[in-house]
Amino acid sequence: MENALGDYLRARREQVRPEEVGIRSIGRRRVPGLRREEVAMLAGISSDYYLRLEQGRDRNPSVQVLEALADVLRLDADATSYLLGLAQERSAPRPRSRIEQAPESIVELINGWSDNPAYVQNRYTDVLAVNALCTALSPNYTVGVNLLTTVLLDPAERALRRDWEDLTEEGVGALRSELGSNVDDPRLKELVGDLSVRSERFRQLWARHDVRPRRGRVSLLTLPEVGDLALQSDKLTIGGTDNMTLVVFHAVPGSRDAELLALLGSLVASSEPVDRSVRPSERRPE
Repeated sequence: MENALGDYLRARREQVRPEEVGIRSIGRRRVPGLRREEVAMLAGISSDYYLRLEQGRDRNPSVQVLEALADVLRLDADATSYLLGLAQERSAPRPRSRIEQAPESIVELINGWSDNPAYVQNRYTDVLAVNALCTALSPNYTVGVNLLTTVLLDPAERALRRDWEDLTEEGVGALRSELGSNVDDPRLKELVGDLSVRSERFRQLWARHDVRPRRGRVSLLTLPEVGDLALQSDKLTIGGTDNMTLVVFHAVPGSRDAELLALLGSLVASSEPVDRSVRPSERRPE
C-alpha cells in the first residue's frame, strides 16, 4: 500500500484496451491494456515523468496532469475524485479507537421501525446497531459482525443473495473508496490483509482498484421463510460521526415484495426477541 497512486495508475492502465483510446493494436502486446508510453503520450506528459509517477518517485503531480490521466484512463467522476485524493498529502494514521457505538438516538429510531429492516455500519462495514426485522433477513446482521467479511466468506450469505457477484464487487469497491490516501489506517490494513489471505474473490476484485462510493441499491434475497424478495436499500450518512452509515430497506408499496416483507415482519413479531449483542470474536465466519 506504500505506493497507492502508482498502484492505482498501473491497475487502471491495464484495464484500458488500446482501441478504446484510438490506438491500433498491431501484433502481440506483452502487457494488458495500455503501455506506459502510450498513456504518457495521450496525457501530454513525458514517458519518464509518467514512469516516476507509477514507481512512486513523484507523488505530487498537478491537478491538470491527474485530470489528463483520468481522461486517458477513462475514469468516471468517482474514480477521478479518488485519483485526486491519492495525490494529496497523506493524512496521519488513524489511531485504534475504543469500540465504536451508534448514536443512541439512531438506535432508538430503528428499533421503533417494525416495517423497515435497518442497521448502522461504520466505515469498515462493522455492524454497530440493527433492528429485529433486519436480523430476520440474515443472522449476520448482528452487532459486531463485519459484513464484507461474512458476505465474502460465509456460504450461507452466498445462498441468500441472488446478486452476490454484484454485491461483492460493490462492497470491495466501496472499501477501496474508503481507503483513499489513508494507506496507513491500521484497521483497514488488518481487514484488507485478512481478506486477501482468506478470499480469492476479494484478491481478484482488490487488484482491479475499482472505486464504488456507497450508494443505495436493490438487494435480491432468497429467504427460507418467504422466498424471493427484492428490497431497495438506501444508505444515509449519520452526521456527527466518523462516517457511520444508516442503511434502511424498503419494498415498493403495494408490491408482492411489500406483502412478503410484511409477512416476515409478522413472523418476527410473533417470535422471541433476537439477541443482537454478539461480539466479533463470537461471530467470525470461517
